Amino acid sequence: MKRHRILNSLTLTVVFLCLIVELAGCSWFRRQETTNPDELALRGMEAFEDGDYRGALKAFRTLKERYPYSRYAILAELKIGDAHFHRKEYPEAIAAYEEFASLHPKNEAVPYVLYQIGACYYEQLMTRDRDQTATREAISSFQRLIKSYPSSAETNKAKERVQICRELLAENELYVARFYYKSKHYKAALGRFEAVLIDYNDVISSETRREVEELIVVCKEKIADIIE
Repeated sequence: MKRHRILNSLTLTVVFLCLIVELAGCSWFRRQETTNPDELALRGMEAFEDGDYRGALKAFRTLKERYPYSRYAILAELKIGDAHFHRKEYPEAIAAYEEFASLHPKNEAVPYVLYQIGACYYEQLMTRDRDQTATREAISSFQRLIKSYPSSAETNKAKERVQICRELLAENELYVARFYYKSKHYKAALGRFEAVLIDYNDVISSETRREVEELIVVCKEKIADIIE
């Protein structure tokens, strides 16, 4: 019986030691698997090019966190924004791009980054009958690029998108103005119609301009009738 207890004790000891060795081995392998910045950058770019933006994010985040002073750290910061953008995670993309622009104001990628910030808002544009906050933010972001980097390759694209956004704002203003007009809120309608001619005269058609001018006259007549 005593011999049996000793054997059991030895068996448990061996199992315990084996477990310690196994855990230590796993820890050693984990240390061995720690990827260097070159490999992480390559892994991230390969995933990005393959459309695996989740995998790209993982690699670039690891690179940024483990090797913040490596030559690939700036690449990681930029591609984190791009990966979020492609995943349609626009608030996260904007935050990453803004951080990049703040940390590296003289980097040659800044014009691209500013354009991408505008693009994040642009991708969230709503129809003319919906809230236009994203439209205004897109215009503001694109104009920031146009003002700061007038000769950049991205500036012409930004200008085109600003015009598209302004056309949408004009349509929204007209939509609201017509709603007020049909509801017989002529004073509110008048203000909106006049705003269209003042703010968006260059992006509306001549036909729309004539329609608005006629409606302005009608609104003024209706308002005068009410006052009388």
